[in-house]
Amino acid sequence: MGISLMGIHYVYLAFIVLILALMIRRRDTTMICVTGIFALGLLAAQTLVGSVSGVFNSFIYATKELMGTIMIISIIVAMSRVLINTGINETMVAPLTRFIKTPAMAFWGIGLIMMLTSFFFWPSPAVALIGAVLLPVAARVGLPALGAAVAMNLFGHGIALSGDYIIQGAPKLTADAAGIPVASVMQASLPLVVIMGLVTTVAAFWMMRRDMKNGTWRDGLLAERSAAGALRGSDSEEGTPPALSPAVRRWLAVIIPLLFLADVAAMSALKLQGGDATALVGGTAVLILVVVTLLAHRNQGLEKVTSYMIDGFVFGFKVFGPVIPIAAFFYLGDAAFTELYGAVLPETSHGIVNDLGVALAGIVPLNGAVGAVTLTITGAITGLDGSGFSGISLAGSIAQLFATATGSDAATLTALGQVAAIWVGGGTLVPWALIPAAAICGVSPFELARRNLKPVLIGLLVTTAAAVFLI
Repeated sequence: MGISLMGIHYVYLAFIVLILALMIRRRDTTMICVTGIFALGLLAAQTLVGSVSGVFNSFIYATKELMGTIMIISIIVAMSRVLINTGINETMVAPLTRFIKTPAMAFWGIGLIMMLTSFFFWPSPAVALIGAVLLPVAARVGLPALGAAVAMNLFGHGIALSGDYIIQGAPKLTADAAGIPVASVMQASLPLVVIMGLVTTVAAFWMMRRDMKNGTWRDGLLAERSAAGALRGSDSEEGTPPALSPAVRRWLAVIIPLLFLADVAAMSALKLQGGDATALVGGTAVLILVVVTLLAHRNQGLEKVTSYMIDGFVFGFKVFGPVIPIAAFFYLGDAAFTELYGAVLPETSHGIVNDLGVALAGIVPLNGAVGAVTLTITGAITGLDGSGFSGISLAGSIAQLFATATGSDAATLTALGQVAAIWVGGGTLVPWALIPAAAICGVSPFELARRNLKPVLIGLLVTTAAAVFLI
């Protein structure tokens, strides 16, 4: 399990510490990330030209990795704008207002719906499916846009993804690496996922209510406007205003949710998940956008379809603009480094981030309590690349090592590493991983990451303490 660390590893670690410190202090990290990419390139390529080129190439790599998310967010926003401008969205969400009457009901209601949907289809498609529909309801009863984003994020990318009990992608990866049955990991993860979920969501809700009461709440809205306004845009107000008869609006308000429910049925029947599920939702959103725009704008429909699409893409790239340089740096911690610079790392290396995790496991004393703490830290470190899934195999391997050496429960240690990696990297703390929820709600991903930081850290501490008793 040992690994020989190089100067590249230490430079990467130093920049991680600096970036996290700046994020906590609410400072922009783009320049530091670019400097880190340049420094790593200089060590890897050992030429100025190679280092300078590496900055641009890392941006290209990050953009390719994020393109699917950029596309789905842009398309959903474009569709949402035409639904809002035509009044269809208002008609569609009206029945929900009977059940969601307070900010607290909106927070927990959105969170639970997000969790249930994410269990079956993973969080990114779930955000696209429910965010645009439920957000106006939440805003109407006084739940801030950032509060809605926190709920979707913690329940979807946190609770649902860290357990992954339906699709079982995460427990299979960790179980295979640890050499134990998948069922063992799933059973061991259940109390940890419940504890982590309860502590984190309750802490986040309490902090939100406290800050709103004290007047210290920061909503982190993009362009300082409401979330519904972020989806509405302004270009659509030019020319002939969109007009639909009340009857047509009511019919469309019924048909559109049914189309997305049909997507859900298709995902289940065809076992679509991840990118395939997102593609189905995105394609449906494009067709809805085209049909509604043609019905609403009539003679100007052809031009307005393009206008709404432009609005969506402008919004999507505006949100992702500051994220790409940061994502580019953290992607270098995984497969991107070898793809850009070749075989610079040792043959036994599994990427800079994973090497750091292995090195950490190799220098700590071997006992059950230290093993639990190490698995949490290792999982969190490997999650910093923003994937959540890239390092959970490593967590399984290290869990097996500690379990063998100390006589601890391998399944519990494996589940703990899985929970830590996915809560950090799956989309609750790393800004580019939580982009879907932030973009749909029209808030800054950096503000969402900062809002999640304390609840997630408290949750990890309590969950690790619980795991010590379970192993």
